[in-house]
Amino acid sequence: MADLLKTYQILSPSGELTGTPTFSPSDQELLQILRTMWISRLVDERMITLQRQGTISFAMSALGEEGCSVASSAALSLDDWLYPQYRENGCLFYRGYPIQEYVHHMFCNGLDPLLGRQMPNHFGSRKYNVVTCSSPIGTKIPHVAGAAYGLRMQKKQAIALVYFGEGAASEGDFHAGLNFAAVYKAPAIFFCRNNGFAISTACASQFGGEGIVLKAVGYGISGVRVDGNDPIAIYSVVKEAKERALRGEGPTLIEAMTYRMGAHSTSDDPTRYRNEEEVKRWAALCPIKRLEAYLEKKGLWDSSKTEQLKNEIQEEITKSIQVAKATPPPPLHSLIEGVYDQVPERLEEELRETR
Repeated sequence: MADLLKTYQILSPSGELTGTPTFSPSDQELLQILRTMWISRLVDERMITLQRQGTISFAMSALGEEGCSVASSAALSLDDWLYPQYRENGCLFYRGYPIQEYVHHMFCNGLDPLLGRQMPNHFGSRKYNVVTCSSPIGTKIPHVAGAAYGLRMQKKQAIALVYFGEGAASEGDFHAGLNFAAVYKAPAIFFCRNNGFAISTACASQFGGEGIVLKAVGYGISGVRVDGNDPIAIYSVVKEAKERALRGEGPTLIEAMTYRMGAHSTSDDPTRYRNEEEVKRWAALCPIKRLEAYLEKKGLWDSSKTEQLKNEIQEEITKSIQVAKATPPPPLHSLIEGVYDQVPERLEEELRETR
């Protein structure tokens, strides 16, 4: 069990390779991972600004954790199903989800794919096999166990992956989902993003054991702890977990050790429960800086490319915001649609009264 507690790392904070990964992303994949991490970060920054201005109602950030969602998505195919929590917009963007569509969702306007029925930052896409987020913590864990089992029953060469924070491991859904997947050897990956806090509750107050990965032993499944700010290491362990799953060897529990650089949400003030020195230490381990340093050493990147990329993304975000601001809200009739095949008369009557 001591081996499970070792954190798998390939890329040092200075951008040096410390080993040889089992699976290595191509240069093209690395550049796409970097681009997508920047999209996630810059979109989050602008959405938080809009919330502070009162333009949108709510926002959350993946600041410092972008490597978890983006690098793991790069290791999978579009046939694989993803069940995000709410810091994984990177998995959508890596699969090609347009920034404009994401901004529409954050505005909850008439072009929001969810038509404002869900609060902002609860994204999803049927086209890209990314299941819509839900606010209750841990609910997607048993869902992914069932989805993965379904893929196996249909003899599809695909897996299902669920993202969750370490706080979700305290929910009953976590144990039910892992046990089901373990017993039926469902091709599932349980990706725990251990960012140090369940809102304001630090890990030391969440559980008495040494983190989450050891729980794999109790369920008889594979487990690995990985540096959550190392995109190459994440890519490798997720790719390896998928290969195991498709061989019929069952699920894998991955614990990615990272840090929530920002607040839990725009409703949170992290200065009340942590100190800035801790935040500064983790800032030096930024996954974006780490990958940029590695790509610079390979002659594939430099600071001018970073500025050019950021400017391009910011311009696209700005245009998307302008379009979203000019888009009217969802039609009133959509309030009673989307549940029944035929809208019941009683709901039509309520809508007439509302009008």
